[in-house]
Amino acid sequence: MKKYYIGLSITYHDPALAIIDQSGQVVFAEATERYMQNKRALNCPADPLLYMKELLTQYCADADEIVIAINWKRKRPLYENIISALGCLKASGLTKVGIKKLRSPLKNYQLHHMIASQRNNIASAGLNLVRIITEHYPNCIVSHADFDHHLTHAATASYSSPYTEAACAVIDSFGEKGSMAFYHFKNQKLTCLYESKGTGSLGFYYMKITELCGFDWLKGEEWKVMGLASYGKLNLKLYELLKSTISVQGFKCEHDSKKLFISIEALQEFNRKENQSIEHAADLAYTGQYFFTELMTELLQHLQKVTASKNLALGGGCALNSAFNGMIKQRTNFEQVFIPSAPADDGTALGAAWLALHNDKPALSLNTEKQILSPYLGSKISNDAVARLIKYNRSLDIQHLPNSICSETAKLLAEGELVAWVQDRAEYGPRALGNRSILADPRQAEIKDNINQKIKFRENFRPFAPSVLHQYAADYFEGYHQSPYMDKTLKIRESMQHKIPAVCHVDGTGRLQTVKQEWNPRFYNLIDSFYQLTHVPILLNTSFNVMGKPLVHSLDDAIAVFLSTGLDALVVNDYLIRKPEHAKV
Repeated sequence: MKKYYIGLSITYHDPALAIIDQSGQVVFAEATERYMQNKRALNCPADPLLYMKELLTQYCADADEIVIAINWKRKRPLYENIISALGCLKASGLTKVGIKKLRSPLKNYQLHHMIASQRNNIASAGLNLVRIITEHYPNCIVSHADFDHHLTHAATASYSSPYTEAACAVIDSFGEKGSMAFYHFKNQKLTCLYESKGTGSLGFYYMKITELCGFDWLKGEEWKVMGLASYGKLNLKLYELLKSTISVQGFKCEHDSKKLFISIEALQEFNRKENQSIEHAADLAYTGQYFFTELMTELLQHLQKVTASKNLALGGGCALNSAFNGMIKQRTNFEQVFIPSAPADDGTALGAAWLALHNDKPALSLNTEKQILSPYLGSKISNDAVARLIKYNRSLDIQHLPNSICSETAKLLAEGELVAWVQDRAEYGPRALGNRSILADPRQAEIKDNINQKIKFRENFRPFAPSVLHQYAADYFEGYHQSPYMDKTLKIRESMQHKIPAVCHVDGTGRLQTVKQEWNPRFYNLIDSFYQLTHVPILLNTSFNVMGKPLVHSLDDAIAVFLSTGLDALVVNDYLIRKPEHAKV
């Protein structure tokens, strides 16, 4: 009997699907936004109807039984049920008057919209998947499981880590009861130490900072706050206001009911107006990040004291804050920090699948080799697709270079060309890690502006990441520790900053990706080939997309971005693709 576990992240933002086999091996994991080419796939199903047959055929066609596991409990909290009964979760009731204002930096209608969207997704979870299984695999047995949201985050962080024992923190915007949960992971078991209740939320706090800076947290623009913060300085008046909105004590995160709304009103004077430049918000971004760092430090240091563990597994949306992640070891007593490649809600699809398996086989050991999980778990672009392009192409110069693709691409990069690099399976998580990347020479400072203006079409203050060969990383980064998923920002040594200006942010930092041969042989070989030419073991790496779109999914997506931007070359598997002006005579 072949049994598979399909995990669905059915959160209203960043839905995803993951498939594991009965031994716990991950056979597929990817955010739904990739297939849909719809950034964050807001209010979209995790199992797009027209995609399910393809995925089942490719990854579990021999299934005798499938367990569909979701990342939210179907039984909803009392408050949700009450406001639903009052009609507040319908479109007509979203702005209903007479409802007590929730103790949160966000407005009631924003919170109720999120809750309504979430309830809708829970109600329809797995609907498309079950139809396709029934239609094409009528003899396959289907069963269902649902799990506490924060527990699925914790499972993803802990089971994909290299640890046998660790403290685990999940910190995001909200779950079933609150915004945080803390666990001790040992002997394959997760023991809950504390689960928060109420609206106190570091996730909501950061969403409000994003809003005040003039960005849109629905679009996931918290990234912009982190990038902009490096241009600002501490504003003491703002800092005191922020401190009056939220506090941390032990594991508790709370809003002061007496001060919150007065402080939120006072914060509006710092709100970036439409006619102001983005840079006007730099001090707000810096101060918001500064206070966020203090709050996170207090929580994690308390967790360390409670567990006495030297290992930390960190999950939840707040784990995407790479600027803070790089400080955890120096600000707490944790000696090792692991953050999964998909710490936010897309990653919980995998956690749900693992928990369902663990329910069936509690004695089964996951990740027995204690290696970090490969992030390359998504879809591929086949050579057949490239063959069709070659057959019907009328203008592109396409070369097949099976024995020299890395060395030839390295030459182009060393000559200053901007190259899109597509290889093998797509990354699971929000960051391009060398399989769906745009790459460039980090030695040329002007390349940063070229990419922002000609390819990404985004703000110039946003930085780019250095992908660095592990054995040379300590030469370039202070206090170096591995960052396999581009999850930590570290200080670039002052003596090295002039060598790699395109990946050195204004504050002298870089959100690095550690690259090892055993993790990604082809990407390693490409960077090593560049190193042989330039004596610099680093490439500028950013996601292969334009602002507002997800990473490319199909060859059609890749060609569209290639032809509509300032990219010089596109590499897909062993094929080097150039535009007509580069074609050889």
